[in-house]
Amino acid sequence: MIEISNLTKHTGNKAIISDFSFSAHQQECLGLFGHDHRVKTTLLNLIAGSTQPSSGHITIQGYATHTHALKTRQLVGYQLSRDLGHPTMSVKTFLELIAAIRGFHGAEKRARLGQSVARLELFPVLNAPLDALSIDWKRKVAIAQAILHGPPLLLLDEPTEGLAPDQKQTFRALIQSLTQEMTVIIASRHCDELSELCTRALVIADGRLVADTPLPDLQRSSRHFQAVTLAAETPLDLLALAVLPGVAGIEEHRRAPGTVTVLAMPGHTIYPHINTLIASRRWKINALNLEPGRLNDVVHHLSQETPL
Repeated sequence: MIEISNLTKHTGNKAIISDFSFSAHQQECLGLFGHDHRVKTTLLNLIAGSTQPSSGHITIQGYATHTHALKTRQLVGYQLSRDLGHPTMSVKTFLELIAAIRGFHGAEKRARLGQSVARLELFPVLNAPLDALSIDWKRKVAIAQAILHGPPLLLLDEPTEGLAPDQKQTFRALIQSLTQEMTVIIASRHCDELSELCTRALVIADGRLVADTPLPDLQRSSRHFQAVTLAAETPLDLLALAVLPGVAGIEEHRRAPGTVTVLAMPGHTIYPHINTLIASRRWKINALNLEPGRLNDVVHHLSQETPL
């Protein structure tokens, strides 16, 4: 669906992106992770065609961006990281403007607008000025304009940044539904939030791709994979936890007294042993969670490595 080969982008004498290559199939959801937000945004801008690479190639559905610029731009929807704003322009007027720029008129324009507005549930704010919207509404409008023309490729730049936990859950559900229809690439600094959405992770360090791997594989490389986090009303017997079969160590949570994470040795399952210990000691447990692996920690580690 999209193929990127040996992509490089220079600003002055500095390489922002170096020898970047990957491909994605239809209806894949890729997470673009790394500490440098500028690099991730630059890559999305290159894919969207809003800036040109110094070298390398981008092909979308068989069309090269450098030879079919207009066609490839029509194949991409882009939600920018910066929030929309205008003191007087309403949501409806803004979306009508985007539809016109996309070349829609008459009945087709109205149909496209109606579909996009309904998909993002924008009816309550259609007549509100963009500047009057809360951050979550602005983000919804940004996604609405990105999918208005029904693109097969959707680029999202920090779509959940600054949102409250309940708002993030709503956006994750929205993005999950969009991945049923199109290929989605999400640039984010919050890897763990996307663990249930993305099928693959692209990790960037120093402008280079240092990992391209299925998200479950990345989770399994975390030292917290199959770890168990538990919180109790009274202090726990850490020694009793430490000597359980398969336990590699224990982390105490400084900011949450009474909460510990019990690490598992590679290939070991410790959850049943901890459950048995809790029952035999009659500990009063407030929370007990089996961890899938902490993506943020893995990405942080990979991002610190010097790429070859």
